[in-house]
Amino acid sequence: MTKAGNAHLRRVLVEAAKSYRHAPAIRRRMRDRIEGLPPEVQSIAWSAQHRLHKKYWSLARRGKHKGCIAVAIARELAGFVWAIAKEIEKLRLQAAV
Repeated sequence: MTKAGNAHLRRVLVEAAKSYRHAPAIRRRMRDRIEGLPPEVQSIAWSAQHRLHKKYWSLARRGKHKGCIAVAIARELAGFVWAIAKEIEKLRLQAAV
């Protein structure tokens, strides 16, 4: 991940990426937050949780530095955020028609 672009967003993504060391689960607070979201968005988010958790531990088993792992996960997390944004945009366009 380069240092081009929004520094605050980069920092937030890296901090969020550190949470993927924990196993994916939908607990009560998360269930309340995702209630009402389109199923497509929920599916993307769930697959992101699984993929990024698996990648985190794959890199950790290879002996990568925790900072390096966090940045690699953050980069991929940005892709999932983009995918969710595109899905929401598509759903809004369909609703407008």
